[in-house]
Amino acid sequence: MTAGPLGAWVAADFELVADLDDLMATGVTVADSGRVFISVPRWGDPVPYTVAEIIDGKPTPYPSQQVNDELLVSVQSVVVAPDGHLWALDTGSLAWAPWVEGGPKLVEIDLDNNTVLRVIRPSTDALTPTSYLNDVRFDLSRGVAGYAYVTDSQAEGALIVIDLATGDSWAKLRGHASTHAEDGFRAIVQGVVHEGYTVGADGIAFNSTGDRLYYCALSSRRLYSVPTAALIDRELGDDKVAEQIVDHGDKGASDGIESDASGNLYVTAYEHSAVLRLAADGSWSTVLHAPGALWPDTLSLAADGHLYVSLNQLPRAPLFNGNADDRIPPYQIVRVPVGATPIRLRNS
Repeated sequence: MTAGPLGAWVAADFELVADLDDLMATGVTVADSGRVFISVPRWGDPVPYTVAEIIDGKPTPYPSQQVNDELLVSVQSVVVAPDGHLWALDTGSLAWAPWVEGGPKLVEIDLDNNTVLRVIRPSTDALTPTSYLNDVRFDLSRGVAGYAYVTDSQAEGALIVIDLATGDSWAKLRGHASTHAEDGFRAIVQGVVHEGYTVGADGIAFNSTGDRLYYCALSSRRLYSVPTAALIDRELGDDKVAEQIVDHGDKGASDGIESDASGNLYVTAYEHSAVLRLAADGSWSTVLHAPGALWPDTLSLAADGHLYVSLNQLPRAPLFNGNADDRIPPYQIVRVPVGATPIRLRNS
């Protein structure tokens, strides 16, 4: 890569998908048809709807205002599963407070008729009173109906597995060093020091075959993976699961991560206003880097080869900024071409 002038940015080219004037989106996902969906958690702003579809660059409540009002509490992530259904991951928590009764859940939505198909609530044994469900990935190729893997981002962290056939759920690696917020973690975002980030397991992605799960804590700079077979095995103790963890080393501080069918891994680098790619051969490159990319949060690889990114200015939000609001709307959904194919783990 040729060096640019001092002050230049490495990879500033991206396409704007949506300007969001008053919705600080965290999650973004893209159906194979090209439909784009976002999630907007209720962290203190007046949020009229916590899940929306982007239509002609503008958000509209999805699947309806009624579902947002009556069923959804505060959705952190939206993900289109390999069968084309949209799932909303509801934290059940307002402003990171302990979740409300019945609040944490996965909600499955049929994109063909825009209706809720089912609601799966993790068991109380899989949660703690301060659990914060953050991100989710789906493998429909294993078991009777597949499994969902969810990150629990409270400081001690955990990985939660949900059997999609039975609705049963269980936690793995709760409080392990790989899911735990790093003690004394200090983030430096666009030159500003932040001392108070204590967020555990956050980013999550499969390898290309689905037999390993990558994950990382937000308050850490390391990348880990673990065999999905170890997570599925309810009888396998955490000590035995931990023996199978691979520490992949320093990747910078990340929020969301994503992967593709060729074995590449994409990670947000929120301290650097960037998104990076770890190639299957172990080499690193930059796919997005721009001064306006303040806090790249979630990544979603679309069928057309574009990587979608939510940019939400999180460090300037009151909840993460000593109650001061220094955000400058709009927040944005952008995309960059990466020429990759998303992973779709399902039975043929």
